[in-house]
Amino acid sequence: MSSRGNFSFQSKYKTQPHSIKIEGDITLGGLFPVHSRGPAGVPCGEIKKEKGIHRMEAMMYALDQINSDPDLLPNITLGARILDTCSRDTYALEQSLTFVQALIQKDNSDVRCSNGEPPIIPKPERVVGVIGASASSVSIMVANVLRLFAIPQISYASTAPELSDNNRYDFFSRVVPPDSFQAQAMVDIVKAMGWNYVSTLASEGNYGESGVDAFVQISREAGGLCIAQSIKIPREPRPGEFEKIIKRLMETSNARGVIIFANEDDIKRVLEAAKKANLTGHFLFVGSDSWGAKNSPILNLEDVAEGAVTILPKRASIDGFDQYFTTRSLENNRRNIWFAEFWEDDFKCKLTRPGIRGNSGLRKCTGEERISRDSAYEQEGKVQFVIDAVYAMAHALHSMHNDLCLGSMGVCDKMDPVDGRMLLSYIRAINFNGSAGTGVMFNENGDAPGRYDIFQYQLSNTTNPGYKVIGQWTNHLRLNAEDMQWSGGDKLVPDSVCSFPCESGERKRMVKGVPCCWHCELCDGYQYLLDEFNCDMCPFDMRPTPNRTGCRPTPIIKLEWSSPWAIIPVFLAVMGILATSGVIITFIRFNDTPIVRASGRELSYVLLTGIFLIYLITFLMIAEPSTVVCAFRRLFLGLGMCISYSAMLTKTNRIYRIFEQGKKSVTPPKFISPTSQLIITFIFISVQLLGVFIWFGVIPPHTTVDFDELRPPNPEYARGILKCDMSDLSLIGCLSYSMVLMVTCTVYAIKSRGVPETFNEAKPIGFTMYTTCIIWLAFVPIFFGTSQSTEKMFIQTTTLTVSMSLSATVSLGMLYIPKVYVIIFHPEQNVQKRKRSFKAVVQAATVSTHLSQKDKKEGKSDHAPSCPQAKPRALIIKNIYFCTLKDIS
Repeated sequence: MSSRGNFSFQSKYKTQPHSIKIEGDITLGGLFPVHSRGPAGVPCGEIKKEKGIHRMEAMMYALDQINSDPDLLPNITLGARILDTCSRDTYALEQSLTFVQALIQKDNSDVRCSNGEPPIIPKPERVVGVIGASASSVSIMVANVLRLFAIPQISYASTAPELSDNNRYDFFSRVVPPDSFQAQAMVDIVKAMGWNYVSTLASEGNYGESGVDAFVQISREAGGLCIAQSIKIPREPRPGEFEKIIKRLMETSNARGVIIFANEDDIKRVLEAAKKANLTGHFLFVGSDSWGAKNSPILNLEDVAEGAVTILPKRASIDGFDQYFTTRSLENNRRNIWFAEFWEDDFKCKLTRPGIRGNSGLRKCTGEERISRDSAYEQEGKVQFVIDAVYAMAHALHSMHNDLCLGSMGVCDKMDPVDGRMLLSYIRAINFNGSAGTGVMFNENGDAPGRYDIFQYQLSNTTNPGYKVIGQWTNHLRLNAEDMQWSGGDKLVPDSVCSFPCESGERKRMVKGVPCCWHCELCDGYQYLLDEFNCDMCPFDMRPTPNRTGCRPTPIIKLEWSSPWAIIPVFLAVMGILATSGVIITFIRFNDTPIVRASGRELSYVLLTGIFLIYLITFLMIAEPSTVVCAFRRLFLGLGMCISYSAMLTKTNRIYRIFEQGKKSVTPPKFISPTSQLIITFIFISVQLLGVFIWFGVIPPHTTVDFDELRPPNPEYARGILKCDMSDLSLIGCLSYSMVLMVTCTVYAIKSRGVPETFNEAKPIGFTMYTTCIIWLAFVPIFFGTSQSTEKMFIQTTTLTVSMSLSATVSLGMLYIPKVYVIIFHPEQNVQKRKRSFKAVVQAATVSTHLSQKDKKEGKSDHAPSCPQAKPRALIIKNIYFCTLKDIS
């Protein structure tokens, strides 16, 4: 076994084209993008100082540290075969075949030297594990070969989610978290900022496309996040391609958040296109670790990148590597065959090489230049992970050696050769503190735990513009929102939503196929918000709350005494009751006077009682409805009119019959006595009472709250009306019998209009009925014409009560006020005239009849001015009426 120590370049570091060989007891492979992708037909391009040289030197630094550590793999030296992938997967595949040469069986039986002896072919070195590669596409290509030969592989930078597939890439592990963790962290960031509508941008290739796929998949599983646009940046973009991308993003301008998985060059060109389109500050970028905390993508585009949130695996600068790398020179680093090329690029000079003419445009390198002193130096971000990957392989070999070699020094027979599958099991079991002090371990898929720093590029209100750490993600997000600031220094997180939250009382009407987009529709009318997506009608006795999140009881109202709709009817009713009471008192006081007796005392008291009840019903119609009030309403609403019109009908009928009988015979008509008149009147009244009591039996009186009458389009004005259970039709039905009596009485009044004037009540009754008919004809259109009014109950109640009071007032004024006036103010007229016998009246009527017949035979008119008999005839008829009244009074 070889001992540890310093090795001369000639003896220990043998080179092959595009590879470095470091001798050791156990050899590890290394894959690094030392050069960029070359132009067409050329595999390799310019040297990559940071991602290539820094990372490769980190592996050699780690090997030096391990080989000098007495506690890790004691007496075993780790060697290496390091290859350049030239950032191209196909080229890396060709190079990686070097690692499996020792495992490929070759048949050399037919090969002979010139002397006939079989040739001595050196046994190729055996690589037990590979560190790398960098790009995910390269790692995928190489992993497919290495797994065939059971060679474990640990990557320091490949983050593609598909490499977590332990069935396809079972020998692959990595010390960096996969993009699925990164995508999860980005989803958590987007949700923490309250965004639900974003677009994605991905560079064509494994890294960009798989990163976006992981983001989309996780966001779909998590829910509440929608993708507006998912745009892929071509590997070879045409002129104007990025301007088209910006235009596409603006098609969904509400999606201001842009999730970007792209390489540095694509990021820069996207920012340039946004600035060119004058959209500085519109887009809110959330960048993956390819953006990280790098300044190169945002150089001269800081205003466009302001507010960008980026993510980067948690890492630390390794001080030991800085000290190691800054002391590298052309003399002490000859093991790195690409170091001279790096030296020329880093110091912008030219080394003199045999057979190669120097470039006159560059100064000659002196070899005295020093890294960091004569050139800019900043440790590349993945150096820590390269060192951790090498140490992970070393710790796995150390554990394997302890288990298999049982304390023996050096590599024992059980580890020669090293079993790749067994080594893989040790790799997956390691757990140690890495170069940055954080734990290094792998899960069952070979993935390292996700640990990210979250940055935001801040430009305004800061003395030191740049990337600021605003949080961390280690399986869950810790975001310091108070440390964030956006374009112009604004602290309020901008919106990136498809639809803003609906206002109170608005439901969401979803846009088909886009669960984050909706239209807000107000729950109108009497609807309330049942849930986020549905409105429902409030119960009939309720109305929605002002914010329409529920229902509340509809206020219940009734006609108040203080209402203007009640004051006028009450005033008329009070005045009518007082007037009626005055008439009744007067009639009682002068009960035996001729005027009172001639008026038909019994029917007059009945009629006045009906008028009194008509005025009284006003108070029942305005009183607060209850079962008792409703019962009295039914009873008295039509009863007062029925009593009044029954009495008037009986009077007019009697007058009509008397004078009709007087034309034919001297015999008085039947049923004209006071008792007969009262019986007839009460028969009429009993019909009304019978109908009311049948109504009581069929539908008992009760109150109800009508919520339909005052239910306008605006529910704020909705009211329930406390009322008796009487419809408009039942109310009219209750009055219809009185209307029939009124019409009949009017007919008799018309027929009796020709009787003599003195003590003739036919004409006052006729005028009363004419006026009453006009009042009720006006009542009908007003009553039914207001059925759609919001104040229907008030208008109809007022109209009904006023109409009834007016009809009662007409009856009182036409029939009794003149009599009261004569009784009180002209008592001299209230005296009894000479009484004549009914026989004398009849004899006079007979003489008058004979005279009339003689006049007709002679062709003389009763109405001729020269006829002296006309006046005596009328006087005789008047006397018949008068005597009849006297007899019955």
